[in-house]
Amino acid sequence: IRIRSLLAALEYKKNSVANVIKHKIEYKKAEFTKAMKKEYTILAPQMAPMHFDLIKHAFKAQGYNLVILPETQEALDCGLKYVNNDACYPSILVIGELISALQSGKYDLDRTAVIISQTGGSCRATNYLGFLKKAIKDAGFEKVPILSLNANGFEKQEGFSLSLPLIHKALIAVSYGDLLMKLLYQTRPYELNKGESDALYKKWNQQVIKNIHNGNFGEFKRNCKLIVDEFAKIEISDEKKIKVGIVGEILVKFSPFANNDLANFIEQEGGEVYTSSLMNFIKYCIYSDIFLAEKFKGKMAGLKQRGALWVLDRYTAVLNNAISSHARFMREISIQETAKKTSEFISIGHQSGEGWFLMGEMIDFIEHGVPNIVCVQPFGCLPNHITGKGMIKRLREEYENVNITPIDYDPAYSEVNQLNRIKLMLSVAKKNMNQKIS
Repeated sequence: IRIRSLLAALEYKKNSVANVIKHKIEYKKAEFTKAMKKEYTILAPQMAPMHFDLIKHAFKAQGYNLVILPETQEALDCGLKYVNNDACYPSILVIGELISALQSGKYDLDRTAVIISQTGGSCRATNYLGFLKKAIKDAGFEKVPILSLNANGFEKQEGFSLSLPLIHKALIAVSYGDLLMKLLYQTRPYELNKGESDALYKKWNQQVIKNIHNGNFGEFKRNCKLIVDEFAKIEISDEKKIKVGIVGEILVKFSPFANNDLANFIEQEGGEVYTSSLMNFIKYCIYSDIFLAEKFKGKMAGLKQRGALWVLDRYTAVLNNAISSHARFMREISIQETAKKTSEFISIGHQSGEGWFLMGEMIDFIEHGVPNIVCVQPFGCLPNHITGKGMIKRLREEYENVNITPIDYDPAYSEVNQLNRIKLMLSVAKKNMNQKIS
C-alpha cells in the first residue's frame, strides 16, 4: 500500500510540474532605488532574537530603516496559506512573517520593502526568495520591492548593497550577540541571586548599541572585556549541572518560537545550555566556499575567501581575549579546527543546509565536555537528516557516553512528544553524570 501511495504521489508530482511549466508564473520585479532608502521601511523576518535585535542597529546606522518582525502563531498560519507545506518549517515561518506584516495595515505599502536571506546553496533555504516572490504575487503586494541579503550579488537592487561599513557594524553586532548569549547561558543556571544574569544581559544589550552605530573597534574591545568581567562577578553556586548542547538548522536552533523555547526548558529541567555562535555559522559558509574553490579551481582560487575568513577571525579574537581571563567561560572554537576534526568523519563537501558544520558542532561539544546534545531540525530536512541524525551512530562508536537526541520541528508537530524526548535525554544525562561522580 505504501509503495502504491509513493507511485501515486510521484505521478501527481509529475503532472503538477508539467502544469507549472505550462503555466509559468510571471513576476515583475519592483525596483528599490537609492532615493527610496531614506523613506522606506524594510521588513525582515526574525531568526535569532539575541543577534537580530542588535544587527538591526547596524542597518539603521547606515541609513536603512530596518524592522525585525515578531514570530507569532498568526504569522505561521499565514505562511501555511502561501507556502506549500512540502517546504521546510523555516521557509513557512519567515514567509508568513513578511506577508502577515504586509497584511496587518501597520505599514504604508507605498513606502515598504521586504528583505530576506539568499544563500545560493542547494538547501531549500535558497528558495526563500522564490517562495517570497510567489507569496507576494498571490497576496497582491507586487509593488513591494524585495531585497536579497547575500554576498554573491544575486537579485541586485540599486538602493541596497552590503557596503564595508555595514558589514563591519553587522559583524560587531553579531559578535556582541554571540558573547552575551554565551555568558548568559553559562551563568544563569548557577546564579545565587535569581534574575541577576538577565538584568546584566539587558543592560549590556542596550549599552552596546552606541558602539554598533559608531563602529569603533577599540570601543568594541573595551566593551567585550567589561562585559566578561561583569558576568564573572556574578555570584554562582558550585552545583553540578547537566551540560546540554543545542545544534542543528540555524533558524530552529536560535529561534525560541520555532524550538518551543528549548534553551529555557533545558534550564528549567536542571541543565546548562551550550550552542555554537552565529559568527561560526558565517565562517562555515566562507570555509565551505574555500573548499569548493580550491577543489575545483586550484589552491590560488580561494584567496578572496581566505582573506574574508581572516578578517572574521579578528572579531572572534576580541571575544576570546576577553574570555581568556576567566576560566569558567568556554572560548570560541576556530572553524579551521572544527573543519579539520570533522573531515576525519565526513567530507567538507557536504554543504547542503548546515552540512558538515552540524557534525562539527557535535564533535566540538563532545570534546569539550558536553556529551549531551539536542539535534534540532525542520521535519523533512534531508541535509540535516544525513549530516545530523545520520551521523549519531558514528559518533557513539567514536566517543563514550554520547547522549544525542534528534528532534524534528514542524507547524503540526506534537510539542508534548518533543518535550518528552528531551526529558528522556536529560534523565539519561543525569544518570551518566551521577555514575561519573561516584
